[in-house]
This record gives sequence, C-alpha cells and structure tokens, in this order.
Amino acid sequence: MDKVENIEKLKSISKEIRLSIMSMLHEAKSGHSGGSLGMTDVFTTLFFNVMNHNPEDPKWEDRDHFILSNGHICPVLYSTLAEAGYFSKDELKTLRKFGSRLQGHPSRTDFDLVETSTGPLGQGILVAAGMAKGLKMQNKNNKIFVSSSDGEHQEGATWETLMFAAKHNLDNLIVFIDRNQIQIGGNTEDIMEMESLADKLRAFNWNVIEADGHNYEEILKAFNQAKENKGKPTTIIFKTTIGKGVSFMEGDYEWHGKAPNDEEYQKAVEEINNG
Repeated sequence: MDKVENIEKLKSISKEIRLSIMSMLHEAKSGHSGGSLGMTDVFTTLFFNVMNHNPEDPKWEDRDHFILSNGHICPVLYSTLAEAGYFSKDELKTLRKFGSRLQGHPSRTDFDLVETSTGPLGQGILVAAGMAKGLKMQNKNNKIFVSSSDGEHQEGATWETLMFAAKHNLDNLIVFIDRNQIQIGGNTEDIMEMESLADKLRAFNWNVIEADGHNYEEILKAFNQAKENKGKPTTIIFKTTIGKGVSFMEGDYEWHGKAPNDEEYQKAVEEINNG
C-alpha cells in the first residue's frame, strides 16, 4: 500500500486506531487495553509507512510478514488492519464474541489474515525465526517483523531462538519489543529483573536499536536502520507507556488485561479525541 510520509497524518491515523481499540474492548467487556494503546504509535508507523503489504492482495508473495508474538494485544493489530482496509471496521465490534474471526488471541484457523496463532508468550518469535530462515534458503528478500513483549524475554525459549537467529545471520528478521516494564503481576523489574536488556541482546550477537515508542521520528528512524542492517538480526527496544493516550490507564499494570466500563469508556474517548 502507499506509504504515509506525513507524521501529522500518522498521528491522525493512530488516534482513529486508539478509538477503535477502546470501542471494541468496551463492547467485548474484556480484553487487553494497556498494551494495545501503548503500541498504537509503533503499529501505525509500521503498517502505514514501513512494511511492504497490500490490503487488496493479502497473500501477495513479495509482502513483508508480520507476527504478533505478544498475542494479547491483538486489539491494536485488528484495529490497524481494519484501518488499513483489510476488512470493515464494523467487524471490530465482534471481538471475543462466539463465532467471531477476532478471537481474544490471534487464531490462524479463525482469521487467516494473521500469519500464525499466538498466545503463549515467546511462541511467535520461534515461528518467525523459522520463517526467516526459510526465506533465506529460498533467496527471498521479504522481511519478517515481530511484535514482542518485554515479559516474554523472561522465557527460556525466546533466548534459544535469539541464539538460533544470530547463528544463521537472519538479517531479514526484525523483532521489536514493547518495553513498558509492565506485566500482568506488576513491574517487570520487580518480578524478574531484565536490565540491561540491550546489553544482553548484544551479547547474543543481535543488532540492537533503542527508541521512544511514542516519537514518530524515532520510530521511523529505528525501523529504517533495522531494514538497512546486514549480517545479523535486529531488535528494536521501544520504550513505551502502557495505556498511552488515556491518563487513568497510563503506567498502571492493572490495565494489562482489563476493558473499560461505560464511564471509563466515555472518558477515554474524550481524552483520545482531545489528545
């Protein structure tokens, strides 16, 4: 699809995506608000400027592939895909309802616009590394973009995959991390200390970029650097705020897996519209 170069336009798109996230979660009365809002700016930039894809031909052979390893933030993926024109925004209201394609975690068997089913944290990174290796073996130039949480970097399988990707020089693999320092039980550093995450990733022979996940100039620069990198896989650590754009959600781990009630929904919509 045509790339949106104007940052003000990207910000306008992100506002619409945030409104869709709140609407669908309010309708479902369950789901993950915080991480979805926190990654909206990154997803907007990726799908409307960075990634090669075509809503009119979703299975285009030369497309870049996207995997949502942190499957619980699927509201931001669904909203972004709808905003990009892959399906009607009306369908967003079916989130988590019986028979819907839009399950609470991405399900490939229900919704073939997702590359793989995800839910257990760390699983998506494993699949992505295999896809990246397969593309290399076929001498194809497609990129694999992977959204991951910081919490899933507490998983042993994640680090096994990081070693595999570095060994095989998978420079077509770009993993970006939602570094909001929040997981379901509180602050990541209280539950399982992770810092210095960047140094650990470099020690595993990855190219590491750090950026503000709410600054569009930094997001664009980080993705462009990642695409140009040769010889090793890249990870981008995006420093984000859970619940970004809604003041009473920002920085509060309790919004990891919680939907807004009627009053909270109205307040959230007002703040997003005025943001």
